[in-house]
Amino acid sequence: MIGYLKGTIIDRDLRSVTLDVGGVGYKVFTTFTTLDATIQKPVSFWTHLAVRENALDLYGFTTKEELAFFELLISVSGIGPKSALGILSLASVRDLRHAIVSGDTGHLTKVSGIGKKNAEKIVLELKDKLDGTDADSGSTSNDMDTLEALTSLGYSEREAREALKKIGVETNTGERIKKAIKILS
Repeated sequence: MIGYLKGTIIDRDLRSVTLDVGGVGYKVFTTFTTLDATIQKPVSFWTHLAVRENALDLYGFTTKEELAFFELLISVSGIGPKSALGILSLASVRDLRHAIVSGDTGHLTKVSGIGKKNAEKIVLELKDKLDGTDADSGSTSNDMDTLEALTSLGYSEREAREALKKIGVETNTGERIKKAIKILS
């Protein structure tokens, strides 16, 4: 199994990058955040090889924490690698962990192909496996409120998420919105 790759991104498309590792190009499916990496930039991935009857797909993550969370998600019946990758593209592992522990299915249902039933199944199966001690109880709702405000102002969801990652944890949603708009301007 391929567990780790280090190389240079030589191409990318909507869902994957092609990573040149010693003259061999690996197609690696990854999160939207990683897709924003520039071509010809050296990167390293912790990987998961999904073996199916008609394909071998490689999924790459910049941290071991993302990989571990991805593997937890695909352990839920009915959640495949593409859906799990979509969930990880939605928010940080910390925010997703908190959403699952608190039973908030709103984060999960924003992913294409994840309905209310599947979101509830993810929460039910993973809630006991995750501990919420590292998640700030107010951050997820603040992030969701800020994200909704920014998208209603015309920013794309991807732009809004990137801006939120650059902002420290603030208790006031209004302050988070102001700081995000300054970053996006």
